[in-house]
Amino acid sequence: MEHLRCFVAIELEEAIRQEIRRTQTLLKSDPAGRHGRWVRPEGIHLTLKFLGDVPTDQIDTIAHTIRNATAGAAPFRVSCGGLGCFPNTRFPRVIWIGIEDPEGTLLRLQKAVETNFSALEYPPERRAFHPHLTLARTRRVSKGEQAALGKLVERTRVDKLGDILVREISLMRSELRPSSAVYTQLAAAPLHAEE
Repeated sequence: MEHLRCFVAIELEEAIRQEIRRTQTLLKSDPAGRHGRWVRPEGIHLTLKFLGDVPTDQIDTIAHTIRNATAGAAPFRVSCGGLGCFPNTRFPRVIWIGIEDPEGTLLRLQKAVETNFSALEYPPERRAFHPHLTLARTRRVSKGEQAALGKLVERTRVDKLGDILVREISLMRSELRPSSAVYTQLAAAPLHAEE
């Protein structure tokens, strides 16, 4: 049986992608920026759950599970801004833009996704949910070069890039290619305002 590499995510509007592109250009213009593998802005999304390799005959069931997780959820906004690293700026592996969720709506939605997928026996994420948009991953470089990239993040101020209006949750396919990953939406669960 064929398998597809899949995840559950929120896709971004073009205005946010443009702001991300500007931020990446700023960081890449610094000499330390060459130590990052920069994600193409059109491939950046807000991941809620990584599923891994999924049998193709489960796609409809997974799409239904996403719709169950979003039942009763109305569209909402989160804002993005601020720059950081995982695990920290001394040894950065991932450079990200943060997501602010002051009402906790995104967190509740992500928990609903986790709960619904546990019924399909997808293991819950062990780490706490830290919503972010991945800008880059560190190349295989020396510790000094890695630290230089972390220092670049520390000294670069990124204010609010804008709001993300969350209208739907997507089931995405990820195809890993030599140049970069290609993402395709397989299904979507629209959020509806409660009547």
